[in-house]
Amino acid sequence: MGKKSSNMVTRSMGEGALFSLVMLLVFLYIMYTYGYLQPFEDWKIGVRTAVSLILLPVVFGIVFGFYQGFRTKRKLERLRATLVAWEKGNLTPAMPDLGSDELGRLSEQLSRISGKWENQVNTLQRLSTNNAKLAEQARVTAIMEERQRLARELHDAVSQQLFAISMTATAVGRTLEKDFDKAQRQIALIEEMSAVAQSEMRALLLHLRPVYLEGKGLRQGLQELIKELEIKVPIDIVFEMDPDVQLMKGIENHLFRIVQEAISNTLRHAKAEKMEIRLHRRGDTVRLTLRDDGVGFEMDESKQTSYGLSNMQERIIETGGSIQFITAPGKGMRIEITVPLVNE
Repeated sequence: MGKKSSNMVTRSMGEGALFSLVMLLVFLYIMYTYGYLQPFEDWKIGVRTAVSLILLPVVFGIVFGFYQGFRTKRKLERLRATLVAWEKGNLTPAMPDLGSDELGRLSEQLSRISGKWENQVNTLQRLSTNNAKLAEQARVTAIMEERQRLARELHDAVSQQLFAISMTATAVGRTLEKDFDKAQRQIALIEEMSAVAQSEMRALLLHLRPVYLEGKGLRQGLQELIKELEIKVPIDIVFEMDPDVQLMKGIENHLFRIVQEAISNTLRHAKAEKMEIRLHRRGDTVRLTLRDDGVGFEMDESKQTSYGLSNMQERIIETGGSIQFITAPGKGMRIEITVPLVNE
């Protein structure tokens, strides 16, 4: 239980009265000891004199205690009112002038602390504004980089494929009557190139989806992504995720983007018919496995530092996890990702 609050003025009045009474008793004792105080002949006169001697200093002590206590209390109330305003975040009220005694020096010290506090608040607000500007700049820069990358991909892949289809189609018109077999081979080549261009476009359109989950959970986001792909892309996708996996929002966003990147790479390069996405909890870690049955490739330094794989590595580093790429020509591609679970 907390202590009961006491009134400073009342306490000061009681202390003043007690001090005056004690001083009176000491004074009377000294007077009696040296013979200056003689017994009264009439006890009634003695009682009246004793009551008068007691009441006068007690009343004086009460009045003096009230004056001193009330004066100090007013200073402390002004000080407290200013501190309450500061506590609520309003640094406008200045510390009142409380004189040159100890309370006055305390007021001066608090005024200096207020000045430093106000400077720190201003600095924090400026830093917050700068951080918001930097975040906006980073977001705009990321959007520009993504647009430039998509433009390069369109130029390097789809645009060249369409140009090749156009040239081959023109050649078909010239050779159709002269060499029918050659024209058939050219038509088959056009079909193949159009299928490749279509896969490239689907992969690029996948990157135009929202970068983040937009308030959805990782399971819901991946399920919607896979459902959309199965409608548009002739590929079988197997998805498994433990229901008890709970991740922080930032980690969910990173894993979602990694799955997007892996699916994009599979659609563009792997020529796969099946892809597996499995996310399971293993003790204090979460393991994400991405596997396809595509053509695979020879893992060398140039492949490992390509945009898609290096982007995955950077995202996993931010989660404190690890990533491993396992592939070989004709063996498909497997990506093993492990992320530690940390209490939020």
